Amino acid sequence: MDTQQDNAPPCAPPGTTEDAKPSSGVVHINSRHTTDFTVIGNHLSRHRGLSLVAIGLAVHIQSLPAGARIGIKRLAERFPESETRIAAALRELEAAGYLHRSRVRLPDGRVVTRTVSRNRPDTGQAAPPPPPSPTRSQAGPPARTAPPPAPHEPAPAPAPAPAPAPEPPASRPPAPAVCVPAPTARTAPPPPVPRPATEAPELLRTAGALLADLRRLSPQLVLSERDIGTLTPGVAAWLERDAHPETIRHALTADLPVPLRHPAKLLRHRITTLLPPPLPGAHDLAPPQRPGVIVIPLQNCDLCDRAFRSRHPGHCRDCRAEAQAAA
Repeated sequence: MDTQQDNAPPCAPPGTTEDAKPSSGVVHINSRHTTDFTVIGNHLSRHRGLSLVAIGLAVHIQSLPAGARIGIKRLAERFPESETRIAAALRELEAAGYLHRSRVRLPDGRVVTRTVSRNRPDTGQAAPPPPPSPTRSQAGPPARTAPPPAPHEPAPAPAPAPAPAPEPPASRPPAPAVCVPAPTARTAPPPPVPRPATEAPELLRTAGALLADLRRLSPQLVLSERDIGTLTPGVAAWLERDAHPETIRHALTADLPVPLRHPAKLLRHRITTLLPPPLPGAHDLAPPQRPGVIVIPLQNCDLCDRAFRSRHPGHCRDCRAEAQAAA
């Protein structure tokens, strides 16, 4: 039985690539990457509780270098998904343990968002216990002990025990960071742009020219033709309510944020929220009358032109008395 059989093959011949292809389903054609690649675990790519947007967003975040900005607005500019969908995907990754966002206050007083991305989900489990010490069967042969001293030789004195090393002083725990809940994206749609009661062509032309001229006052307010067409009815509503063009320019260009990322959204918000009310009429400015009080109008006397209160024109009380005395 211990004789080697030279005529037996050492192993079965390997199959070809065509034989390894499945008859149905996906077929993988893999190329070896040597540069510019990211290792992703199957626990993420096959996660049953995450959406496709969340899985793709996690892969994109893990491929970014350290210090890259991954705010909701920046991701919305990079991908076709909306800010609402991206914010929901980030919350999915936070719930699954792949992402952690917090607001941290820096020593200079600024508040920044700190994002921690994990290539393996944070399950909150404790570290595994250390491996057990090897048993006697695994430890190998026992060490050879020294032979006992001869009777005529004195036993060697035991070596003094080494002095215990001083324990290092306990390090002061770091101060906890001040964390603020991460901001959430607005889920409600923005309010509609106000429209004038009568969309006169001359009114709309003036409103469109006013919006296109804003870039002369502030180079940041460069609007596209589509944005001007969307915001023109709102400015026309301001002009219809007798708002001066200089007043509109000041309301739209004062105290602009730096940097200004979305000028059209900012102007839409200001046009909608700062819309002035219509000018009051003469009947609106009249003093209110108390209920139950009847006001008798003033009349001028036909003889002395003195004012007196009466429901009908005629003579005042003194002229009537003189007329009665003369009769």
